Amino acid sequence: MTREDKSGIARLREEIDEANEKILELLNDRAALTEKVREYKVAHGLALFDPVREARQMEGLLLKNRGPLSAQGAEMIFKEIFRASLSQMETATDEQLLVKVRGKRPRGVDVGGVTIGGGKPVIIAGPCAVEHQDSMNEVAATLKKLGVDFIRGGAFKPRTSPYTFQGLGMEGIEMMSAAAKPHGLKVVTELTDPCVIDEFIKHVDVVQVGARNMFNYDMLKKLGELRHPVLLKRSFAASLDELFLAAEYLLSGGNDRVILCERGIRTFETATRNTLDLSGVCLIKELTDLPVVVDVSHAAGRRDILAPLSRAALAAGADGIMVEVHPHPEGALSDGSQQLNIDEFKQFMDDLSSCLEC
Repeated sequence: MTREDKSGIARLREEIDEANEKILELLNDRAALTEKVREYKVAHGLALFDPVREARQMEGLLLKNRGPLSAQGAEMIFKEIFRASLSQMETATDEQLLVKVRGKRPRGVDVGGVTIGGGKPVIIAGPCAVEHQDSMNEVAATLKKLGVDFIRGGAFKPRTSPYTFQGLGMEGIEMMSAAAKPHGLKVVTELTDPCVIDEFIKHVDVVQVGARNMFNYDMLKKLGELRHPVLLKRSFAASLDELFLAAEYLLSGGNDRVILCERGIRTFETATRNTLDLSGVCLIKELTDLPVVVDVSHAAGRRDILAPLSRAALAAGADGIMVEVHPHPEGALSDGSQQLNIDEFKQFMDDLSSCLEC
C-alpha cells in the first residue's frame, strides 16, 4: 500500500469516527426523549412496552432505508436501539419503586407491640389448618410457654385438588382467635376472598397473602388501602422482581406494614416439596427495607430438616421463621408430613435458641 493509499484510508477512517460521534450524539438525544416518554407513561399508568408502536416504527424505517445498509442490517440495528430504550425505561422505573427505595420506611413492622424486623427474630407457629378448638387451644398454650408471640393456621385453604380439605372459613378464624386471646398471641392467617375482609380483620393481626394469591392484584389493592399488617408470600413460580412488584401494589396503596415471605420455589428437585431460596432472602434484605420471614414447612414438605433450614434462614438474615405445629400430625387434615408434634416443636425451639437470642 502506497503512502497516498494510506493517507486516503486515514481520511475515510476519520470520517467514520466523525459519523460515530454524530450517531452517539443522536442516540443520546433519543435517550433524553425516551426518558420523557417514560415519565409520561408512568404518570398516566401506561405500559412501558408498546409492541404495536415498535412494529410501526420498524416498518416505517425500513421503507425509508435507501441503502447501502441492507434491510436486514437496519432491522438488526434498530431492534437493539429499541431494546436499549425499553431497558432504559424499565431500569429508571425500577429504581423508583417504593419497595426498592431504601430508608424511606421503618425497618420493622409493629404488630400489637411485637416488631417483625426489629432485630430479634420471631417465630410464627401453628397447624397447617384450623381443625378443632381443642387442638388450637393446645397449640396456643404451648406457644405461650415457649415464648412464641404469633400463632398461625389456615381457615381458608386454597388447595390444588378440589376434593381435599378446604378449611372451616370464618368459623376457623373465630376458633383461632379464641385460642389466641387468653395467651396474648397475635393471629396470622390467610385471606382468599376480599369480600370478607371487614369481618376477617376483626380477628386477625397479620393478613397472609398466600403463594397462590400473590398475583391477585385486586386483593393486593384492597389490602393496600387497609394499613393492616400483611405477610406476602412469594409464589412457588415467581421471580423476586414479581414478588417486589406484588409488594408494590400494597405500598403504592399506602400500606407500608408489609412483610415478605420466602416459602420455597418449584425446581426439578423431588426430595423436598420445594427448594428454599436462601439467596432470595439475602437479596430481599439487600434490595429492600422490608422484613422477611421464611416458611420452612412449605419449603421442605418434611419435618426432619426444619431446624437446620431455620438456622440457615436466620443466618441469611431472615427476620423470622414460620413453622407448622400440630398436636397429632399423623391425623392432620392437610400436610401432616411437614408438621411437628408438640414434643418435636419443643426440641425445634431448643435447637434454635442460640439463633433467637440475637
